[in-house]
Amino acid sequence: MSPSGSEPRPPATAGVDLRRKRILIAKPGLDGHDVGAKVIALALRDAGADVIYTGLRRSADYIARVAVDEGVDAVGLSILSGSHVDLVAQTREALRAAEADDVVLFVGGTIPAQDHEPLRALGVADVFTAEDRLDDVVRRVARHLVAERL
Repeated sequence: MSPSGSEPRPPATAGVDLRRKRILIAKPGLDGHDVGAKVIALALRDAGADVIYTGLRRSADYIARVAVDEGVDAVGLSILSGSHVDLVAQTREALRAAEADDVVLFVGGTIPAQDHEPLRALGVADVFTAEDRLDDVVRRVARHLVAERL
């Protein structure tokens, strides 16, 4: 019981099961801020996913190579630099070249609403911003992974 005497509430991601899913979280480009990427990685891990984090300042080719080597189901790019459209295009092309274009790609960061559709046109399954609740991010990633594997 909680101190107030009521039953504790389960986490908002209760019921989301990402077990047997492998997700790569990557920071492409020169952006040096990775707190958000680490928060997302931990939330996905807490939902059961096996999460691989590449660290800062990775090239699209490096991200694609790790995605293939690790056999991931999804790649999440964290981008705060404003170059999200170019970095997503480079990453999508690197995944295609590595014969991994079936990997679900999502992106989060400082991304204006007018860039969401161009990113989806590049093959991004979902776009996340600071306005999205963490539990919603986890649920939406899970939904994409289930939908892609049916």
